[in-house]
Amino acid sequence: MPTPRKVIAKVISQTGHCDAGHKVGDQWVLTNKTPEGICSGAYHAMNSAAFLLLIGGSMPWGDPDVATVACPDAKNPLVFELRRVKE
Repeated sequence: MPTPRKVIAKVISQTGHCDAGHKVGDQWVLTNKTPEGICSGAYHAMNSAAFLLLIGGSMPWGDPDVATVACPDAKNPLVFELRRVKE
C-alpha cells in the first residue's frame, strides 16, 4: 500500500450561512482521521476524494493533486479545495 500523504482541505467559496461556522479561508489537515472542528456532513462529502489523494491517486481531470468538493447543504453551500501536499 502506498505511503499516506497529507491533504489540506480549504474553504474556497461560500454562499449563505454555514451552521457549522465555516467560512472562506478555513482549512484543515486531512490524514486518516476526521479533523477536529470540521462539519461531519462536509467531511463525509469530501472523504472519498480525500482518501484517493491520500493514497496517491488522482482525479481524471485537471490538476492531479487537487479535488474540488461541495458541501451537501444545498441552501448554504461551501466549496472545498482538497490539495495534496508533497513532502
